[in-house]
Amino acid sequence: MGVSVVQSFDAVTAWRAAGEAGDAAGAVAALSPDVTLVSPITEQFVFRGHRQVHTLLDVALTAIDEITYTDQVSEGRTVALFYEARIGATRLYEAQRLRLNADGLISNITLYVRPLPALTLLMTRLGPELARRDGQPGLARLIPLASGLMHSMATTGERRIMPRVAPR
Repeated sequence: MGVSVVQSFDAVTAWRAAGEAGDAAGAVAALSPDVTLVSPITEQFVFRGHRQVHTLLDVALTAIDEITYTDQVSEGRTVALFYEARIGATRLYEAQRLRLNADGLISNITLYVRPLPALTLLMTRLGPELARRDGQPGLARLIPLASGLMHSMATTGERRIMPRVAPR
């Protein structure tokens, strides 16, 4: 007969409540000190530890409005969360894969954002402020140019091209 393991999801509950309230400090309280967060933009962006993740969340939770978690699925120490939100008038849908450590704290977060125009808009909103906070004012001025071009292409494709090729 196997031993039943009961997993506490208190940290996940706190993470969700903090996200919906726009509370970066509250979200960080649900994280292990050695947390890693993988950006939805590129695997090259990995935020490590409370300080880096707090900075990201502080900027992101200012840019993203009306976060409403809709679904939660779990298996063992892995939890998948899904939410809907807005960035201005643009709808954003995010999936989050959370991994909990033995203490029940969130130790790894991987984010997935859709649709593409929401992701590129998020880049234009977060990138400059993150670069400024990292002491890179030149990069903060460059990011809106590069991400703005990508956002324009994604938005044009979403509004003008994709409707023409949508299933009928």
